Amino acid sequence: MTDLTPLASLSSALADVVARIAPSVVSVHSHRSRSTGFVWKPGLIVTADEALADEGEVGIVLADGSTATAAIVGRDHTTDIALLRADTSITPVKLATTVPALGALSVVVATNRDTPSAALGMVSVSGTGWRSLRGGEIDARIELDVRLRPNQEGGLAVDASGEAFGMAVLGPRRVLVIPTATIERVAAQLETRGRIARGYLGLGLQPLRLDDGVGAMVMNVDKAGPAAAAGIRQGDVIVAVNDQKLSGVRALLRTLGPASVGRVIDVAVRRGGEPARFRVTIGERPET
Repeated sequence: MTDLTPLASLSSALADVVARIAPSVVSVHSHRSRSTGFVWKPGLIVTADEALADEGEVGIVLADGSTATAAIVGRDHTTDIALLRADTSITPVKLATTVPALGALSVVVATNRDTPSAALGMVSVSGTGWRSLRGGEIDARIELDVRLRPNQEGGLAVDASGEAFGMAVLGPRRVLVIPTATIERVAAQLETRGRIARGYLGLGLQPLRLDDGVGAMVMNVDKAGPAAAAGIRQGDVIVAVNDQKLSGVRALLRTLGPASVGRVIDVAVRRGGEPARFRVTIGERPET
């Protein structure tokens, strides 16, 4: 019997990795939408929030072809993480806390047309944490040079040693990985609360160009909100927060993440052309 070539050995090793991970990966069906999920804890499945429909029933198809209904436990649009509950006995996958090195090989283990699938690629970006366009805190920036079908979104990104380091999702122009640290943090909150706490000022804001920069005009005020309690009124123009000039309404809203709840901020405004300052205790956004 001849020794395997290096390429054959690599091929065999990758096939073994996929075989070990695939049983913990499921296909997710939701109102004409198909995606992938994986078992995070017994009876709990993590999937990509963007791939999950906003209405209708949710079902899953297991690796052996059997089906089960699922209920949405919670979802977080800002980090693209949704948590489902289903009555299954599938073994959860063990997520690794390490961030893969730039140039490392990666396999996305997912589903395609309700059957296990795999896609091989390379880690094209491996960097520090970042904030999504919707304001979610992502603990590491990981991008993959891999081709991914829409129904493979939500699959597991696995390194060559078989360690699953995150969930693969489709970004605007690239495949991104939501890393383990983000999944563990967000999914745990969804499990216990069904949602992620977000900061709330109770203001409707409109961008405004000023002679010396950018402002945010207060268009409406929640009378029961934190800003109203601090004394901010309709018509005020916010020009700075904590002595930093406002760079835009979106930038202000992105600061209202989970960690902002309960924080006291100093808000500088112009009221009728005159300066004024208010100390606002950031509240928690009410459930809609």
